Amino acid sequence: MENFQLDALGIESRLRSLAAKDTHVDAAIKLVGIPPDRMGEQGFHTFMRVIVGQQLSVKAAATIRDRVEKLAGAGAGPAQYAKLSDEELRGAGLSRQKISYARSLCETVEAGTLDIAALPHMSNEDAISAITAVKGLGVWSAHMYLMFSLGRDDIWPVGDLAVRVGVGRIIGLEDRPTEKECETIGERWRPYRSVVALLAWHYYSNAPAI
Repeated sequence: MENFQLDALGIESRLRSLAAKDTHVDAAIKLVGIPPDRMGEQGFHTFMRVIVGQQLSVKAAATIRDRVEKLAGAGAGPAQYAKLSDEELRGAGLSRQKISYARSLCETVEAGTLDIAALPHMSNEDAISAITAVKGLGVWSAHMYLMFSLGRDDIWPVGDLAVRVGVGRIIGLEDRPTEKECETIGERWRPYRSVVALLAWHYYSNAPAI
């Protein structure tokens, strides 16, 4: 993908650059290695999958996602999803709230309020504002899209609990930092905070228990 910064080579080069001047990052890499890339698709379907998968396990989200996508049809866009009835969507496993969110997504994309094709050309701040204007898509969802679908290299998702826990462990804190504390901590890793977030997730999942 054009301008995608977080492929495997981009992740490693950025982390090596940070590790050369940050002993905590260097030690974390030596303990758990370089995190793998997580390149995701761009487009309407990614946002629909985010809504479907909210507050569900990976397995449950995949099951419901497959049911919903089967209902809409292969390659369906917002117009096709909008034609599905509430009863059909509930039968596939969506809650009333998620049905509302899915309809909001379809409406905003159809109306051009959320111009998905324009997101790669927007600043981080403008892209986040555009995404969070859709009911059901918050800052965390926007951060995930910017990192994994657009490959932006200075996203700092402090709203993610595992990131905060991982960061706290990497720098040796006794307690996990608050969102505000993590914002301050992350300043040292600009302009490559996305790869530190990836490292924090990787550390959270793979570092041996002390």
